[in-house]
Amino acid sequence: MRKEEVSNSIYRVVHDYIPSSVLSKKNAARSWQYGYNEKYDVVVISKTGQVGEIIDVSGLLIALPLAPKECLQRHQSKAEQYWERRDLPSELAKIQSIFQWNDMPSDFKNRWVDYIESEFDYREQGCWFMNNGTPTYITGSHYMYLQWSSIDVGYPDYREANRIFFIFWEACKADTRSFGMIYLKIRRSGFSFMASSECVNTATLARDSRIGMLSKTGSDAKKMFVDKVVPINNRLPFFFKPIMDGMDKPKTELAYRVPAAKITKKNMFNSSDDEIDGLDTTIDWKNTEENSYDGEKLLFLAHDESAKWVKPNNILNNWRVTKTCLRLGSKIIGKCMMGSTSNALSKGGDNYKKLYEDSDVRVRNANGQTKSGLYALFIPMEWNMEGFIDLYGMPVFRKPTEKVMGVDGAWITNGAINYWEAEVDSLKSDSDALNEFYRQFPRTESHAFRDESKQSLFNLTKIYQQIDYNDTMIKEHYLTRGSFHWRDGIKDTEVLWSPDPKGRFLVSWVPQKNLQNRVITRGGGKFPGNEHLGSFGCDSYDISAVVGGRGSNGALHGLTKFHMDDAPVNEFFLEYVARPQTAEIFFEEVLMACIFYGMPILIENNKPRILYHFKNRGYRNFCLNRPDRHASKLTKTEKELGGIPNSSEDVKQAHASAIESYIEKYVGLDMTGAYRESDLMGTMPFTRTLEDWAKFDINDRTRFDACISSGLAIMANQKHLYVPEKKENKINVNFARYNNHGSTSQLIR
Repeated sequence: MRKEEVSNSIYRVVHDYIPSSVLSKKNAARSWQYGYNEKYDVVVISKTGQVGEIIDVSGLLIALPLAPKECLQRHQSKAEQYWERRDLPSELAKIQSIFQWNDMPSDFKNRWVDYIESEFDYREQGCWFMNNGTPTYITGSHYMYLQWSSIDVGYPDYREANRIFFIFWEACKADTRSFGMIYLKIRRSGFSFMASSECVNTATLARDSRIGMLSKTGSDAKKMFVDKVVPINNRLPFFFKPIMDGMDKPKTELAYRVPAAKITKKNMFNSSDDEIDGLDTTIDWKNTEENSYDGEKLLFLAHDESAKWVKPNNILNNWRVTKTCLRLGSKIIGKCMMGSTSNALSKGGDNYKKLYEDSDVRVRNANGQTKSGLYALFIPMEWNMEGFIDLYGMPVFRKPTEKVMGVDGAWITNGAINYWEAEVDSLKSDSDALNEFYRQFPRTESHAFRDESKQSLFNLTKIYQQIDYNDTMIKEHYLTRGSFHWRDGIKDTEVLWSPDPKGRFLVSWVPQKNLQNRVITRGGGKFPGNEHLGSFGCDSYDISAVVGGRGSNGALHGLTKFHMDDAPVNEFFLEYVARPQTAEIFFEEVLMACIFYGMPILIENNKPRILYHFKNRGYRNFCLNRPDRHASKLTKTEKELGGIPNSSEDVKQAHASAIESYIEKYVGLDMTGAYRESDLMGTMPFTRTLEDWAKFDINDRTRFDACISSGLAIMANQKHLYVPEKKENKINVNFARYNNHGSTSQLIR
């Protein structure tokens, strides 16, 4: 793999993951079992009993088969080693059914039975070939796609991106914890054809099963069935194609009533029709509804254009229904292959985004499953862009010094990233067109879920500049996830910080020891000792549990201000967006963060339980009063607890204005150079909060927990801006004026 490909890699080889002694012993005994290996937390997709490389794809560890000593090598020269599809021999092409085969003479069968058996082996186990000097493995499903699936341009090209896609899909099939995959893709990546190929591949191997298809509309599902599935099925070689019941070009259902028996040396002379059993397997499609396939049992579901379901249909509700079609009790009996580019968030993209985020293989429940049951995969545009794939199926990222032969026979003179950057640059003045381009050809997940800018309250250009910048950084290098806890579990002593991958806090800065736990006691009260450094903002909740497990999250943000100490200046340093099992856990975690950093907090007081929590523990003075009123004008409750209401229209406007001002000054690029150098990127590392800002609706604030708490943190740091002006009564002193010319003074009226 070229150096540039390593830096943009969509997978990585995990070296020495399994002890070499264990690997050698089990390989010698051919004892590796296909499926999830709990001991080593790896999904084995090898069907030979032997394991070779272990790769990490989107957080899923996958064990590939062991490369054979002699890979299929058709050319001596390294440069001439690449995937080449082999045409069906002309003598076999004349045979249309298993019955015609049975009628052929014995010498004909003897001549071709090995070829047919090898094709069944490739379909079952996958195959190896030499690719530019590298032994390369493709799965059985990928082999069927490349070798036997006729698409709109003939037969598919080999692409490395599709190889990884099918390896990931094979792992989803092998893993008994998985309901399948959800694929976030670019436009024209070939997903619809790959899903159609897998429909046919699965159906022609299974008995008494049902294969289903859904798309963004019923007509789209029908078109996929008629234009893709049916032609792929009809062009299969006779030894893979079962006998169908019905028309050759059906519009609603493919029904396999009699199977294509696997031809071997043992049965190649059998010709009795009575020995052939029926498959009784069907492929069909459904109209796009939330309850499509409700109550039915599916072996495979192809779910195309899933991010484009618009109201009243909802992909989240549909998945809750169709998920039950793939299980019997706790046993998963079917798999879903779901994929799509994303629509704007308001047009179906938001629900798909939630489903995609719930499919992170690194976040599992006690049953070992993701929240959705699916496994998420994203492949950036530069890996799968038409016109930038070389002869070996590898992407050309950057403009080559010499032209490169493409897989389509055309010369490649530019790089995929160069092309993409030029398009982005040309669209910078049209934010909606730019966001649409990002969604169609995303380089990052956040590109894929870009929203329309028409309804955004804040500067989307700056927000997305910052998100793009954050995506280029290695998050683990500048953000740490963790938890706070009391020393020895004794409350109100000393708060400690512990990195923890399962923690609910995400921080970019931890103060030095001398600045930690600075709580000042005076007059019987406890005060924050680092108020000069910054403040917190909090959006709380009062009820521990809600019906159905839904409800807004609690949110906390920490923001520094201008100071002369050893700490960041005007930067968000802490993000917490979560809903622990009880509200009391949330209250205590917020309190510990305030004590650890020694900073005050501004809290919405419409949900006062957290304010009582602070007061009852002796930390009332950590809770800031509403800054827009004098202390003498506060209500009795506001004096007792502190906090700020969220119902006041003035407060809502001030809150939104605070975020808007912060974005202009400290987020993205400052092209005018008013606040910093024009080429200096802002420092807002919390992408989740940035995305909340991008979607914020001032008329529906309850959905934007991160936006509320981050805005309150800004207001807390700028509380001097909201102090009401003192109205001074002007006293008019009218002095009499006189004209003193002459002997007598005259009053001037």
